[in-house]
Amino acid sequence: MKKITLIIASIILISGSSCVNDLETKPKVNLSLEDLLDSDPNAVEGILAKLYASYALTGTDGPGSADITAQDAGESGFLRAIINLQDFTADGMKNRWGDGGLDPLTTTTNWTDNNKFFRLFYDRAYFTIPQCNNLISILNNNDFENSEVIKSEARLLRALSYFYLIDTFGKGVLATEENLGQSTPLPESSRSELFNYVEAELLEIETILPDRIGYGRVNRFVANMLLAKLYINAEVYIGVPRYNDAVTQLNKVIGEGGYTLDPNFVHLFSGDNDSSPEIIFPILADPVSNQSYGNTTYIVNGNMNSATMPTLDFGNLGGVFAWAGHRATKSWYGLFGNSAADLANATDRRAGLFWTDGHNFEMNDYREWTDGFPSTKFRNTGANTTISPSEFSGTDFPLYRLADAYLMYAECALRGATNASIGDALNYVNLVRNRSVATPITSGELTLDFIIDERARELNLEGHRRTDLIRFNRFTGGSYIWSWKGGTFNGTAIPEAYKLFPIPVSALNSNPNLQQNPGF
Repeated sequence: MKKITLIIASIILISGSSCVNDLETKPKVNLSLEDLLDSDPNAVEGILAKLYASYALTGTDGPGSADITAQDAGESGFLRAIINLQDFTADGMKNRWGDGGLDPLTTTTNWTDNNKFFRLFYDRAYFTIPQCNNLISILNNNDFENSEVIKSEARLLRALSYFYLIDTFGKGVLATEENLGQSTPLPESSRSELFNYVEAELLEIETILPDRIGYGRVNRFVANMLLAKLYINAEVYIGVPRYNDAVTQLNKVIGEGGYTLDPNFVHLFSGDNDSSPEIIFPILADPVSNQSYGNTTYIVNGNMNSATMPTLDFGNLGGVFAWAGHRATKSWYGLFGNSAADLANATDRRAGLFWTDGHNFEMNDYREWTDGFPSTKFRNTGANTTISPSEFSGTDFPLYRLADAYLMYAECALRGATNASIGDALNYVNLVRNRSVATPITSGELTLDFIIDERARELNLEGHRRTDLIRFNRFTGGSYIWSWKGGTFNGTAIPEAYKLFPIPVSALNSNPNLQQNPGF
């Protein structure tokens, strides 16, 4: 084995505030992989675990640590960023704190390149990507058992970060193992260039990844799901519809993956959801070993408040440690009825996953805790087992699950995919609805308008909503208005530029090759 330079991310944290800084990180440990494996046969998988941890944790030295520069370590997590940027900017969820840039997200107004939440998400992606590059570079120069599979896992995790850059910022720099350690600023890569790169990577590693590796690790069906996400949004990303390609990938997930709908919807969002047959890829959480303020702890605790929720029921929901920040709006729960009584009487079990006591149906003031209904969809107690509430959530986040694949298939069928059947689409939608005891729909009711609403009923607070609304041409402009869109109670149109986030000023200052997105 040749001598190699290892940056052992599982031992030494590498932090940086921009993509350029990350690409300039210096080697910390010099040794041969053979020596490392002799001392610890699991060393490479330990490095791989750090890559997964970049999605699950803010840092590897406890909940107060951060891999990237952040005044509040808890704000630097991947999942927290997804909720902030995908759900609070959309119609169904709002945050009342308003501090440090949350107000512009909640009201879709005054977006600037100085907003720290745009920077934190950008920096998180460009922290994860070089870490993946490090391991891939090591494995390219060494051959041992399972090295190709492990390398493919790292490539998929890298592709996942690039996918979110494509979706949120629409551009970036293409950092790979080929330019690892390069100090010269990389050229800007367009949305199409990043799209093509991610597509090629996923198509190649799909043939290498096994059907299963282990819970919490990516497999070939995760690659299929990510490809399906890329293709279903291709008309937005590159101006070319790729719905047939999305269906090809979805058919693999649905027909070959062996996943089934969880018979208990609540189980998907409880502390024992690691046994759910529906979850394709989770972001892991644990109340002891994986403590973080940036994983599902942010969702569970953020939706709870002991002042307005009785102690017993409050504890049963698993939110003893409450932050009183997030509430759903009528754009979400209004899809189940026009009052709290309607929600209570609905047969659809998803309608009951809101706290209505002491809260107002209308969100007249998004800063007022009692305006809007907190979501009780996520909890850190068990659904099928007894788990006591704790300060940190042990509930894994279902980034990809089968119900999403079913609804994506139905959408593609309605958008004209020639390899999709309307009959199968109707069946998949009704499987999702039957699970929640919602009334089945007829073929005449299966429309794109129905699908975007059903995605809200089923998937809100799971990090998809902003992307969904953009794909349905409902995010910007004035064709679809929700309360506090554009900063007013009745809502107003917002600029087309808001389909993308502004490139953070720190990234622009670090790399002169980057150009700001239009409109900012």
